[in-house]
Amino acid sequence: QVQLVESGGGLVQPGGSLTLYCAASGRILSINYMRWYRQAAGKQRELVAAITSGGTTTYADSVKGRFTISRVNAKNTVYLQMNSLKPEDTAVYYCNADILYGGRWSDYWGQGTQVTVSS
Repeated sequence: QVQLVESGGGLVQPGGSLTLYCAASGRILSINYMRWYRQAAGKQRELVAAITSGGTTTYADSVKGRFTISRVNAKNTVYLQMNSLKPEDTAVYYCNADILYGGRWSDYWGQGTQVTVSS
């Protein structure tokens, strides 16, 4: 069984910072892309940031220059450093990864962690 577990969400004031963590566990042979998505109330889930196993990153325009995605391959872990947070960043944030397990590549999701930006 493969599991993705997120942590690090919470309540923060506008302009503040948070770091999200996601760790993949199980008999994982390899991880390709690792991503962070978010879903605000009443809206569709959107891709926030992605990183390849080689460290190439992509970001949604709305978070460029404020968020940084990184990973530690040896620990099967991905991070999302969020700075200069805005109320519109409020959402449930989900970790997602393409994982080689049991001889096949599959798409896995974490359970989500709430981020609330409010004064």
